[in-house]
Amino acid sequence: MRPVTLFTGQWADLPLSDLLHKVKSFGYDGVELACWGDHFEVEKADKAYCEARRKMLETVGLSCQAISAHLVGQAVCDRIDERHQSILPGAIWGDGDPEGVRQRAAAEMIRTAEAARRFGVGIVNGFTGSSIWHLTYSFPPVLPGQIEAGYADFSQRWTPILDAFQKNNVKFALEVHPTEIAFDISSSERALQAVGHHPAFGFNYDPSHLAYQGVDYIKFLHQFADRIFHVHMKDVAWNLGHDAGVFGGHVDFHRPERYWDFKSVGRGHVNFERIIRALNDIGYQGPLSIEWEDGGMAREFGATESCAYVKRLDFPPSSLVFDAQFARK
Repeated sequence: MRPVTLFTGQWADLPLSDLLHKVKSFGYDGVELACWGDHFEVEKADKAYCEARRKMLETVGLSCQAISAHLVGQAVCDRIDERHQSILPGAIWGDGDPEGVRQRAAAEMIRTAEAARRFGVGIVNGFTGSSIWHLTYSFPPVLPGQIEAGYADFSQRWTPILDAFQKNNVKFALEVHPTEIAFDISSSERALQAVGHHPAFGFNYDPSHLAYQGVDYIKFLHQFADRIFHVHMKDVAWNLGHDAGVFGGHVDFHRPERYWDFKSVGRGHVNFERIIRALNDIGYQGPLSIEWEDGGMAREFGATESCAYVKRLDFPPSSLVFDAQFARK
């Protein structure tokens, strides 16, 4: 059975030493460590730090197969503004000059690949940012070449990073998501093409970001079967309110007028039964990592029930054709 892990990004307010005991009590097999808070600190991640982190996990009885660098990764390709200062380490933000921020973020992603190798994990999940997300709804009309230039920018900035990942035998898994260079099936295909189907580039599959957009989140798994490096189990419900649409209407999460909102796993509209079957079909045997977000539920309750739900739902693929027993020689 696939290990069920908890992504610690939404728990970064808690020291890792305290969180790990909670995670174990919730029923999890391991964690996906966020590269913020004190959970996995890239700037400190020398050999001794990584060994200490491993010992901390082993003492509690938890595994770790992936770390996540969403916040710094976002700054590599983004149109940088004041919002980024709140999510970036001070050394990456620096004086806030946009190109300087992007360059420092890129260098940090390379250091993250090196830290992942020392820590002994083969996957770094994260975001890429996008210089063309603001062009998603094309009015004023997008000019010829603007979208192509955005993918060229992504390729220019990320190919050296991906080369470093490949050198360290680590893969980068983009969480396909609005505001990223890839946010649905079509843009994911273009992103792959932009980096020449780089062997270190693939996806952290998260159905919640596809489902409310109307994207076929089962087709995504089959279309990119060889690029599904990691899986987030995260739920979402839609057709809730009818004042704010798919783009959110500048309305905060967990407001009744929102069209969609994240839910505790099993309480939204995502069909996780079909996802498990599709994962079996494509041969994915990595972690099922719960990214828990539900603005209407206590997180410890939600994380516990989500773990139990996913463990109950998961099952191994069949090793035989069910009617083979009728065959006669």
